[in-house]
Amino acid sequence: MDNLRFILIVVFAMLLLLLTQAWEQDYGEKTQVATVAATDGVDAAGVPASLSSTEPSAVPATPGAQDLHVAAIALPVDNSKVITITTDVIRLEIDTHGGTVRQLDLLTYPIQRDNSFVNQLRQWVGLSVAEKNHAPVRLFNPELDKLFLAQNGLISGKGMAVGPTHESFFEAKQASYQLAQGQDSLVVPLIWTDNKGLKVNKTFTFTRGSFAITVQQEIVNATGKEWVGRQYSQLLRVPYEENKSSFLMGGMRAFDGGVIYTQKDKYQKISFSDMEDSNLDVASQAGWAAMIQHYFASAWIPPADQENHYYTKKLPDGRYVIGSYSSEVVVENASSVQLVTKLFAGPKIQPVMENIAPGLELTVDYSVLTFIGKPIYWLLNQIHNLFGNWGLAIIGVTLCIKLLFFPLSQASFKSMAKMRNIQPLLKDLQERYKDDRMRFNNEMMALYKREKVNPLGGCLPVLVQIPVFMCLYWVLSETVEFRQAPFLFWIQDLSVEDPFYILPLIMGVTMKIQQSLNPAPIDPIQAKVMKMFPLVFTVFFLFFPAGLVLYWVINNTLSILQQWYITKTITKTITKAS
Repeated sequence: MDNLRFILIVVFAMLLLLLTQAWEQDYGEKTQVATVAATDGVDAAGVPASLSSTEPSAVPATPGAQDLHVAAIALPVDNSKVITITTDVIRLEIDTHGGTVRQLDLLTYPIQRDNSFVNQLRQWVGLSVAEKNHAPVRLFNPELDKLFLAQNGLISGKGMAVGPTHESFFEAKQASYQLAQGQDSLVVPLIWTDNKGLKVNKTFTFTRGSFAITVQQEIVNATGKEWVGRQYSQLLRVPYEENKSSFLMGGMRAFDGGVIYTQKDKYQKISFSDMEDSNLDVASQAGWAAMIQHYFASAWIPPADQENHYYTKKLPDGRYVIGSYSSEVVVENASSVQLVTKLFAGPKIQPVMENIAPGLELTVDYSVLTFIGKPIYWLLNQIHNLFGNWGLAIIGVTLCIKLLFFPLSQASFKSMAKMRNIQPLLKDLQERYKDDRMRFNNEMMALYKREKVNPLGGCLPVLVQIPVFMCLYWVLSETVEFRQAPFLFWIQDLSVEDPFYILPLIMGVTMKIQQSLNPAPIDPIQAKVMKMFPLVFTVFFLFFPAGLVLYWVINNTLSILQQWYITKTITKTITKAS
């Protein structure tokens, strides 16, 4: 039993170590996705090239140059060509060159929050106070080393009048728009025409409190013949260093790359290396394409009732594209057609994302433990709605988990209490048969049977806590609601480590107390090694999110109380019986 418990605890420690490395590996091996290893899925500028037997002649003509993306961003931009839009939750810039969303700030999500309580404590103990970056989180970005754009346009069929791509120039009525007090929506119109009868009214619609933007392209055809083409929407991005923080430096290395959702294959990750290996080309009736990062996602969501083709492409200069294009649309002469899509750019709040598109909430990735993570996330939300504090929600979930496994832990602690009481007898047997290992094992099993002790019972709490601990790790690390969420006093952000390492030290103390209530291994070497575990775990927990350490402290404290009571009760029972 001692050997088995020792092995289990070592395995548990190894799991903790592996958890710290998981973020650095983008969840292991490359995601397998359905791909077509064709090179003509999109052209060099990232626009779909060969879409059907009716190959659009317009694509190679304008956006086919490889450096047009860079030129549009690297050169100074005339302010009159950039439209600024401000709502209650986002501030963005739309470039009239293509109607491209070139910059988007999340106004309600600062990069760092001002922890005045922590700053006061640091000053009191003589530590320096680092300056905080209170600027909002920026998703779309025109800077070359952080390039991230949302592009949308039309591809004309062969022989058709050329429709506007993301390299065409639009006209804007004004240079800035702002959602006024009491106003629920804001409409930003752009106009493009070829002066030969083809006109496109591109409209962005913003809604109060929403991170979703509706993009509508109305094609007005007065060319004298029908117009045939498709709508495409894509995200262009370069990976950049800010998303590659080390776990041991306090950052969480979540998956950073592309994802798609289709009816057949559902949620699929597509890493940047996957995009280098082959081009994706998948058709689906409904779905979406996105670029995700820790806590935030950006996704193009076409209408669910239309079939769309989803594609990826590795472009020159370290740029990557993921997007979709629609089936062919025919616009008769002297008529118009409206094409609609939706752009989401914001935090990965699951209830919000569920209402935007099916499967979008899956961008919050709880790994293989999603079936446990979802109920835990739901329970955390319910408790938070009652108390308005995510730290109290963690404590509440810990109590609920304890109650759920109470019968199991009760039996385990009883087994450990009985084991503790027969320790003197086991030591006596060990001393008596120290030269006969087989006889010692036989006598030990006979003692277990006579005293009705289950030698494996004490291992159950460790086995139960491993999946719950791992799942809570993912929930606390992936859930944006915990980002910069304060608890009490010096804990002003539950998603990062304790700034003063007080909680990890408390955890180490509770682990030491809990260890003292367990029967010590008979083997003196194992006993010495196990005495080191509280110290080893304390060092591990120095770098874990404060919310996770809080869970472990409360869990240990409850276990100590439960185990102390059971041990005391069983000891009294044995004393009376004797």
